[in-house]
Amino acid sequence: MSWLKKHNPQISWEKHTLVFNSLYCSNNCLSVPAVLELKAVEEIPLPYQEFSKVFSEEESSKLPPHRPYDIAIEEDAELKETIEKQLKAGLIRPSKSPMASPILFYDQENVYPLPLPQNLIEKLQGAKIFSKFDLKAGYNLVRIKEGDEWKTAFKTKYGLFEYLDLLDVYVIIYLDDILVFSLNEKDHKAHVREVLKRLQDNDLFCNIEKCHFHVKKIDYLGFIISEFGIEVDQSKVTDAMNWSTPKNVKNIQEFLGFVNFYRQFIPNFGNMARPLYNLLKKDSTWKWEQAEQQSFDGLKKCLTSAPLLLQPDTTKQFYVECDALDYATGAILSQRNLEGKLAPVAYLSKSLSPAEKNYDIFDKELLAVIRAFKEWRHLLEGSELPVQNQVLLKPELFIASITPDQEINDLIGEAIYKDDRLKEILLKLQNKEKVLDWELREGLLWYQGKIFVPKDNTIRNLILESRHDALAAGHPGQARTLELISRSYYWPSLKKFVNSYVSHCETCIRSKPTNQVPVGLLKPLQIPERPWEDIAYDMIVGLPVSEGFDAILTVIDRFSKMVHFIPTQSTASAIDIANLFVTYIWKLHGLPRSTVSDRGPTFNAKFIRHLYKRLDIKPTYSTAYHPQTDGQTEQIQREAKIFIRMFGNHRQSDWVSLLPLAEFALNNLKQTSTGKSPFQICYGYNPRFTVGQKSDESVPNADKHAEFLEKGYDEVKATLSISQERMKHFYDQRHREEEEIQVGNKVWLSHQNISTDRPSIKLSHKKLGPYLVIEKIGSHAYKLQLPHTMRIHPVFHINLLTKFHPDPHGRDPPQPAPIITKEGEEEYEVERILDSKWKGRGKSKKLWYLVKWKGYDKGSNSWEPVDNVGNAQEAIEEFHMEHPDAVSVINRGK
Repeated sequence: MSWLKKHNPQISWEKHTLVFNSLYCSNNCLSVPAVLELKAVEEIPLPYQEFSKVFSEEESSKLPPHRPYDIAIEEDAELKETIEKQLKAGLIRPSKSPMASPILFYDQENVYPLPLPQNLIEKLQGAKIFSKFDLKAGYNLVRIKEGDEWKTAFKTKYGLFEYLDLLDVYVIIYLDDILVFSLNEKDHKAHVREVLKRLQDNDLFCNIEKCHFHVKKIDYLGFIISEFGIEVDQSKVTDAMNWSTPKNVKNIQEFLGFVNFYRQFIPNFGNMARPLYNLLKKDSTWKWEQAEQQSFDGLKKCLTSAPLLLQPDTTKQFYVECDALDYATGAILSQRNLEGKLAPVAYLSKSLSPAEKNYDIFDKELLAVIRAFKEWRHLLEGSELPVQNQVLLKPELFIASITPDQEINDLIGEAIYKDDRLKEILLKLQNKEKVLDWELREGLLWYQGKIFVPKDNTIRNLILESRHDALAAGHPGQARTLELISRSYYWPSLKKFVNSYVSHCETCIRSKPTNQVPVGLLKPLQIPERPWEDIAYDMIVGLPVSEGFDAILTVIDRFSKMVHFIPTQSTASAIDIANLFVTYIWKLHGLPRSTVSDRGPTFNAKFIRHLYKRLDIKPTYSTAYHPQTDGQTEQIQREAKIFIRMFGNHRQSDWVSLLPLAEFALNNLKQTSTGKSPFQICYGYNPRFTVGQKSDESVPNADKHAEFLEKGYDEVKATLSISQERMKHFYDQRHREEEEIQVGNKVWLSHQNISTDRPSIKLSHKKLGPYLVIEKIGSHAYKLQLPHTMRIHPVFHINLLTKFHPDPHGRDPPQPAPIITKEGEEEYEVERILDSKWKGRGKSKKLWYLVKWKGYDKGSNSWEPVDNVGNAQEAIEEFHMEHPDAVSVINRGK
């Protein structure tokens, strides 16, 4: 019975059992058979099966061995030197103590805290192949010293961090999750073998069911990682979509903790989540209303449409865009993808504290910049300077946007040796010869204490950009720009170059008012030959209702200055005006040869133009925003208003009854320009206008009367001519001769009197365009080719126009470029959406978008109903992605 003795079982005669639990049985009979391990081994890829121990169930169930402290070579030398020094100093001596503590080397600079997941993932730059290992019972793989097990009740950060410095080039470790990454298959195989060898040598074990080998896309730390970038794990998105509406503060904390982990994927996170964070404040009361629900739904929706974020590449240019709202700051870190387009690397959004909310807008936007640079400092330091988006960032924040002088000076240092004119001077200075006013130092040529700039327009333009165009320079005028440049630089004809550069600066032309006197010398209309041959008419509108009328049609004879006031309505159509003309003018004076009128829609309607054509009447319209074309009508209207103002009742309801008296009074007054009253010019006498007045003039016969009128007309024409010359003399003293403008030229259009949707006309551009001149109207007006978004009369007086000159320094203005569709209609292409709003009420309420048209300047921006931008869905979606709180079909708030 030697075998029974060898196994030494426990015998129970009462239960009739044999229990084999001896040491021999444990070592030789009761272990797991090798065949049971075969299945796990077969799941390991062939190149790594030699490391099967790492994935062994049997090995992982054992306690880890007591591991000795490893001492590096340099530490061993330091230890030996320290012991020898202290022995010689008598500070220590050999000991026979029964207990001892190990020697530990502590390097303060090498402390390695638990890393942030995002910082680990940023190390994956350029990786294309991945393998992942999950350590079994990772926290239990550190053996506690015998007798000290009770100390495990204390919280400790002991873990696997001792291995991080081992393979940091191609492996990242977060607690018990190990990710190996490589640029190619060959390197990856070697990297995985090295990791498995280290694990096997240190008795660390992995769970084969959670390991992945040689994959191109992998989930790690809650993210899906591939060579193309980082995206949200779809399983987490599903969790977010299924998240039930919070019922209390604890539910809010759980939800915000979840979405906060992915905030780098959510633009404007801080502002969007603000209503939910407000519920976590100490003194806030629980409420769940529309704002909270929109915030909750919006965050979930953003997770479902979260973009693919690029892996940051520190060898490429970064782009940082910052903005600030009333309650939060935001920023986007971007780089160019494989297609050369900007793509996000990360989003940043943080709420403002109560104190920060009181900052003015410039300080808030500066805070946004500071936060962005702090957050991404580890990426931006050492890489190319980030490019700031000039649309989102205010000029006051980026003085450093000026091109650094060192870069310019380096270019100058190279260029001076290419300028043949400087060869003789350089040769003498290099031979240590003295040249009056010249010196060579720091690789630059100096003239009278200033850096001499050779004849290189590229370099000179760079200097002008830094002293004129830059945000910190602020586009000063010619003299101030010259002073800024003269502080450091000099070249021949510097003033001429600066004046040319500044005078052609498009930003200055658009934004700065002109201090010159208006252009356009006076060119009066041709003097008519006789009364009522040439008439002018216009409307006085906006009057209180009197006898059913609220407007006055004024008709003036340009020869005699006789006027007729006809009561009408402001809603009168072209046909109504024609009927009034027949009733009140034609029956008394016949048809005129020409007319001068306002360029309003009533006088420019098709009916009136057709009527003029049939009656052979030549119309002349006053130019947009320049009433001098019809100056006498403006003067008569002022006098009519004064008459009514003086004699009308308190309620201003009797002005219709006053019109005949006002008309008589004005027609009976002697005109300065003619020297006679309109009555006397038209009829040959002045009428009686008081009781008892007697006329001194005898009644002439018909022939003499006709002769009298003809002589009177000649006198009036002569007087009018003298009056016009005198008026022209005084007018021209306050104006300058215009620059010649021809059809086909481009001109800048003054913003004066043009109403736009911008909040303040004071901050709007002073000039719009440039626009093409398509026709010359008369001697002082031009018709322009305006974009369809400017719904105004396209004829303008010359004093509102400035001739456009091409920039000799290479700065081209935006070129209007309408897109021709297949149907042959002109369609203007949407460049981007700037804003959105609701217009109208009830059923007529519609969504409108503020559109920036491609190829047009800001003056052409227009509000368009959503139906008009149906072909710009991509631009609309991009706008709402950037501004999730803006009004939309879904978000009807605001």
